[in-house]
Amino acid sequence: MGKGGEQGGDSGEPAAQIRFYTWEEIQKHNLRTDKWLVIERKVYNVTKWANRHPGGQRVISHCAGEDATDAFQAFHINPTLVQKFLKPLLIGELAPGEPSHDRDKNSQLVEDFRTLRKTAEDMNLFRASPLFFSLYLGHILAMEVLAWLMVSYFGTGWITTLILACILTTSQAQAGWLQHDFGHLSVFKKSSWNHIVHKFVIGHLKGASANWWNHRHFQHHAKPNIFQKDPDVNMLHIFVLGDTQPVEYGKKKLKYLPYNHQHEYFFLRFSCFSSSPDLTHCLLIPLWSWLDPPRAIPCQHPSNPCCSLQTPLLLPAVHTSGRNCHGFSWFCRFLESHWFVWVTQMNHIPMEIDSEKHRDWLSSQMAATCNIEQSFFNDWFTGHLNFQIEHHLFPTMPRHNFWKVKPLVKSLCAKYGVQYEEKPLGKAFVDIVG
Repeated sequence: MGKGGEQGGDSGEPAAQIRFYTWEEIQKHNLRTDKWLVIERKVYNVTKWANRHPGGQRVISHCAGEDATDAFQAFHINPTLVQKFLKPLLIGELAPGEPSHDRDKNSQLVEDFRTLRKTAEDMNLFRASPLFFSLYLGHILAMEVLAWLMVSYFGTGWITTLILACILTTSQAQAGWLQHDFGHLSVFKKSSWNHIVHKFVIGHLKGASANWWNHRHFQHHAKPNIFQKDPDVNMLHIFVLGDTQPVEYGKKKLKYLPYNHQHEYFFLRFSCFSSSPDLTHCLLIPLWSWLDPPRAIPCQHPSNPCCSLQTPLLLPAVHTSGRNCHGFSWFCRFLESHWFVWVTQMNHIPMEIDSEKHRDWLSSQMAATCNIEQSFFNDWFTGHLNFQIEHHLFPTMPRHNFWKVKPLVKSLCAKYGVQYEEKPLGKAFVDIVG
């Protein structure tokens, strides 16, 4: 029970006197209309402010009633700035006798992970290399220019069109990995710069919405593979995932599709350009583009700020015998969606998928992610998502530094008996179907 003076919080006025709360009381405030969370032992009432949260109200709501310290540190590159927004929401602190971590979490493991993060900061592993990202953007733009030159010099014959499709598919896939970097604020020191370039890359090179991506993708990172919280495992009755959901569906006799054949119709998925992989049908992504042209070709919609630079490039395909711009775009999206879905699913779908278990940050991320063996090709092909473990533990860390922090993470996992899973690329793809 809280003790002390009057509460501050949503009124915008600071608490007149420090109030102390127990975890038992804090954990009751995890409802849609009543949300408290704890950051570094301070208790905040975010009920009304959640709707104004730049990352979306859902991601902050997923941490309600819990210690959100590690999630807070993981997602914000300037915690001091964010503290200004938190100050009016402060209503008290944990009672002196209360542990810093809720629900019987291993306090030593949590503290060791935070020490590891501090070590990574001291090693400057959160500092991006301008050269790396300049060259990466350059190689994407080079492929776009190459496509233009091919059309100019070789016309739009069948062979040229197929080569063109491969080039543009590759550039679009790589642009997808690049927008992911900016979306996670892992390139520039200022959040605003990351947001601006993110909107350019995802909006003008990809033709998608930055806000839509942010609001979905950060939920995935906050609660990976958790039913009702991670939108990437919300399959809307298309698939039953993990070990518990098939049992629950079986007991309730819920059967929307022949789930005993889902490993077969899995290949007909399409990806709706979600934040992270939505397990939807790869084959139907071009159909989605056709049904929703403002997102597929945003230039057609004056109210949409996105405008894909690739759209004019596709117009020469109209003159190809028996083909048109839309058909060419359909084919490129079809190829890209397979690339996107297989890469993004290999790190999560074979892992544990279950209901909320209120684990500490390290344990929750390790249970839901795995790595793929490092090689130059794997790094490039997956946009360094082959280091999914390190990426999930440190979302704002520039991807070119994942290999440096990897030994520290493996050592910490070994110390506490936490499984660190790494596999070859081919096995990872096979495990998706498995």
